[in-house]
Amino acid sequence: MNLHIFKSIAELNENLIKYVIEIANESIATKGRFDFVLTGGNSPKELYKEISTTFKDQIDWTKVYFFFGDERYVLPDHKDYNGLMAKETLFNNLQTPEDHIFYFDTTLPAADAAKAYKAALDKHFGEEEIIFDLILLGMGDDAHTASIFPNTELIKSIHPTVESVWVEKLDTYRISLTAPLINKAKNIAFITFGDNKANALRHVIGDEQKDYFIYPAQLIKPVDGNLDWFVDDKATSLLDL
Repeated sequence: MNLHIFKSIAELNENLIKYVIEIANESIATKGRFDFVLTGGNSPKELYKEISTTFKDQIDWTKVYFFFGDERYVLPDHKDYNGLMAKETLFNNLQTPEDHIFYFDTTLPAADAAKAYKAALDKHFGEEEIIFDLILLGMGDDAHTASIFPNTELIKSIHPTVESVWVEKLDTYRISLTAPLINKAKNIAFITFGDNKANALRHVIGDEQKDYFIYPAQLIKPVDGNLDWFVDDKATSLLDL
């Protein structure tokens, strides 16, 4: 695990963008495409805007395929739909063709939406194992990541797949890649900043004895890949560094 600490969110984003560009170009040079899993929520908005405008010319976007680590179970035109946020901050700027974007179909029942997404992944990867080049992840102040929330059934998942999960605290379903599927990735990068993340980060990174039901982000341990944390000094304020 590599921990990268920055004094500002702007500095964090700049360095994370450089990291994404390096992995993207290496993947394109090696296998002809870049399979890139996006995180949702508010944390990556400025990152997406910057990489698709200021740094737009540093990646061959025609060879990039976009996926999502999870999705909120709302309709695609809802303001909380991660796909809509990515469209407004990233895809529109890049004029990304629709067949390069893998959205969750939340018009389906949640379990069916999960099955449909897994089927789309199987079709895209063909005979290959589903191994993404880079997965971006956020972490909530409750230590959830993707839609793997504390004390939910998704924590128990042992299969590298896509599942729906009922999140009691939110009173709604979510759809998410499972931890075993995430852990197959070549590269995983967390984006975490702010005082409100300090306690969760302390436990996720610092606890020797793991408790996945309380701190689900502890589940993220790449099988044969790299794990990087891009954090600000506020988020690390409780770490013993």
